[in-house]
Amino acid sequence: MEGRGPTQIGSLLENERVPNPTTHQGKPSDYPYKWDISTVVHILERREYTGCTVNFKTHRNSIWDKKKRQTPEEDQAVFYNTQPAIVAEDVFEKVQQIRQQRHRQTKTGKSSMFSGLVFCADCGAKMYYCTSVKFDKRRDFFVCSTHRHRKDQCSAHYIRSVVLEDIVLRHIQMVISYAANHEAHFRAVMGQKLKLASDEAIRVSKKKLAKAEKRLNELDRIFMRLYEDRVNGTISDERFAFMSKSYEDEQTKLKQEVDALAKEIAQQEQATDDVDRFIAQAHKYVGLEELTPYALHELVKAIYIEAPDESSGKRRQNIHISYDFVGFIPIHELMQEGMA
Repeated sequence: MEGRGPTQIGSLLENERVPNPTTHQGKPSDYPYKWDISTVVHILERREYTGCTVNFKTHRNSIWDKKKRQTPEEDQAVFYNTQPAIVAEDVFEKVQQIRQQRHRQTKTGKSSMFSGLVFCADCGAKMYYCTSVKFDKRRDFFVCSTHRHRKDQCSAHYIRSVVLEDIVLRHIQMVISYAANHEAHFRAVMGQKLKLASDEAIRVSKKKLAKAEKRLNELDRIFMRLYEDRVNGTISDERFAFMSKSYEDEQTKLKQEVDALAKEIAQQEQATDDVDRFIAQAHKYVGLEELTPYALHELVKAIYIEAPDESSGKRRQNIHISYDFVGFIPIHELMQEGMA
C-alpha cells in the first residue's frame, strides 16, 4: 500500500533485521534476516490474515494422483470471522489489485506512487512514468504509452509528476473536506448518482446473464442430440469428438461468464454501502497535508489525463480522478449546490 514491491519489502525487512519465518521455526540459518521474495509474495496473498479460514486451496484429480494442484479461488471455501483480523479486508483487496498491475520498473531505480494508476483519457492506455538519473524530481513525467510506441494513434498526454501530485492532492483535500463536513448532502447526491449508474449496469448485466444461461440450456440439449446421433450411427466418432470438444469449450467459457456476471450484479447492488465506506475513509484523512502512497492507494482507483489544450495561448490540461467505492465525484457541482 506504500508503493513497495516484494523485492523492496524484502530488503526493508532485512535492513530492519526482522527474522524470517525459518528463524522463527527454530531452524539454524546463516542468513536469519534474509527474506525470500516468494515468502513475501505468499504473505501478501494470504487471505487468512483478514480473519477468515480458507479450505480446499489444493486438490488432486483422483485418489491415484499424487500431485497437488491449486484450486481456482472461486472454488475455494471461505469462512469469514473465524479469528481476529490483522489486516483489514478492504486493504487486502486493494493490495491484490495493486499486485495485478505489475508496475514497470525504471532503469534508474526511481519510482512514482502514481505508477499503475494513471491512464490516457482518450485511448485508455496506461501512462508510462519517465525519469532519468540526470532529472531532478521536478522533471519526471508521465506520457501515454500508446503515443510512446505509435505516435500516429494517440497524442502525447504528457504531464509532469509534481504537477500531477499537486492537482491530485488539492482535489482529494476538497473531496475529503466536503464529504466529512456535509455528509448528508454528499450521501444523497452520490448515492443517487451511484444508484442510477448501478441500475443501468444491473439491467445490462442481467440481460447478458439471461442470454448466457439460455445458451447453456441450449448446449445441454445439443449434447443430448449429439450423443443420440452418435449412438444411432448418424455421425462418426471423429465428428462427434470434434463437435463435442467445440461445445464443451463454449460451455466452459459461458459458465465462467455466468459466475462473473453474478458477482458483478451483487457488487453493483451495494451502491449505498459504498458511499458510507467512502465517507468513513474521508473522516480518516481529514486534515491531510501531504499525499502519501498509502493514502493515494486507499482513496483513488484511477486517474485519467486529457490532452493539453493550448488554444488560449496558455497550456491547460484536465484530469479526472476515479475514487474508490464511488468513482468520479463532481466536487465543484457539490460545493455550488451546498452554497445555494
